[in-house]
Amino acid sequence: MNPPCVVATMTAMTMLATRWNRRAVAKAERLASIAHLRRGKTLDAECMVEILERVIRPGDRVCLEGDNQKQADFLSRSLAAADPARLHDVHLLISVLGRPEHIDLFERGIARRVDFSFSGPQSLRLAQLVAAGRVEIGAIHTYLELFGRYFVDLTPQVALVAADAADAAGNLYTGANTEETPTIVEATAFRNGIVIAQVNEIKRELPRVDVPGSWVDAIVLADRPYAIEPLFTRDPQHIDEVKILMAMLAIRGVYERHRVRRLNHGIGFDTAAIELILPTFGESLGLRGQICTHWALNPHPTLIPAIETGWVESVHCFGGELGMERYVAARPDVFFTGPDGSLRSNRALAQTAGLYATDLFIGSTLQMDRNANSSTATLGRIAGFGGAPNMGSDPHGRRHATEPWLALARGEDGIARGRKLVVQLVETFQSSGVPTFVEGLDAVELAAAAGLPLAPVMIYGDDVTHVVTEEGIAYLYRAADIDERRAALAAIAGVTPVGMERSEARTETLRKSGVVAFPEDVGVRRSDAKRTLLAAATMRDLVRWSGDLYDPPSRFRSW
Repeated sequence: MNPPCVVATMTAMTMLATRWNRRAVAKAERLASIAHLRRGKTLDAECMVEILERVIRPGDRVCLEGDNQKQADFLSRSLAAADPARLHDVHLLISVLGRPEHIDLFERGIARRVDFSFSGPQSLRLAQLVAAGRVEIGAIHTYLELFGRYFVDLTPQVALVAADAADAAGNLYTGANTEETPTIVEATAFRNGIVIAQVNEIKRELPRVDVPGSWVDAIVLADRPYAIEPLFTRDPQHIDEVKILMAMLAIRGVYERHRVRRLNHGIGFDTAAIELILPTFGESLGLRGQICTHWALNPHPTLIPAIETGWVESVHCFGGELGMERYVAARPDVFFTGPDGSLRSNRALAQTAGLYATDLFIGSTLQMDRNANSSTATLGRIAGFGGAPNMGSDPHGRRHATEPWLALARGEDGIARGRKLVVQLVETFQSSGVPTFVEGLDAVELAAAAGLPLAPVMIYGDDVTHVVTEEGIAYLYRAADIDERRAALAAIAGVTPVGMERSEARTETLRKSGVVAFPEDVGVRRSDAKRTLLAAATMRDLVRWSGDLYDPPSRFRSW
């Protein structure tokens, strides 16, 4: 029951409502219902479940900060502990369904519908609940698409976010892991939604203000620091010679050929291999200063040797990376940092940079069909795809010209359009022995089973310009038609179902016309693909390269 004074206040505000300020009045009513549970803007952590039950209404759109790194986990655990009799049928807006309690929300009936981007760690449970009819999927979005809809038709009534610290006025300091926090908060705050932030500390003075307190309604000191994953950390000792060979092919056959300077790397050991052979293989080709100078990228530890040897001019980050804080602060000419030395990341702006300001995206996938459509969604798992479709697409709205973009230009009568390089770097078989190249994507069958209107394709084949495998490179952008694209892909697909369609005579014709290249065609010797090419072969090597500034999480330490 609400205290009498609160009831009187809420009744008075309701009477002031007009057809034009209903959202503002509803917000005031909700905040009034928790007035006795807060001091200024500070909430009592022990009352958090009750607070959420009071400020959230059944059917509300609730945006929960849960991306692929930073998690508002105190708030998500509190929300999952709510009474389903009081709080139910919530429409959850979340970048990544990454924690067990995110799925618990649906199992307990607190949430019913979800719009999201990725669900890697919880993809199996999500698929099971969808099959059981206990989860409705609005859409599986790219990050930018989801962020954009927050400002259009998916504006949250309540946003639950995380920050490093706050002051008494509610100003937030997000440190290295700003990520999507300002985007979520702005969309919510400026349409009279309620913003609650969990923080690791409450301080008198903040190193900098990343989100102004006037946008934040309440803060709560969490029971422990927010959860964060070192998602972009790859241990060099797990990079094998096949990945090194593919890295050599990418550098010689794509980066060097097209003079790629502005780029984004996806997450993986294959792209980590490229980063680690720039100071060795790349240096031997005299490519420093000519390729890989400007990056839209998290602070990958495997990029440290390239930074230290002068390859990298700038890096703008989607988020931070655990252990890289001191290194980033010591390299302000490379990274975007504040006066306090900490990284300023921004997931929405980095996604925009990856879409429009870079010339190349290179990533990998779990499945690719004969038309080069690719997806990480497989049978029984609804994984989504995060930001890859943004970076891995040709942005038709781009207008500024660069050498790589012009190299792939096409058009007639003086009207030409440049093209972004979208590269898929994949081994013909996964480590489990499952072929990467398949006759049909599981995503098609998955869409039918889950009732999705579209198959969750990560990158559409008509956007893919290059495919690199351990067999060679398919320059798909050079293919004359769909039949030639399929033949080029088959030529480098090994003994997979797609590769078995390969014709030796056709492959030779494609090699002569430059649509397909084998290692020897681009000056790469398979015998040179050795681990000795890696500028750092272990995590300890990366620490040494950093001058002991890099502090890897304990799970990556073997010394």
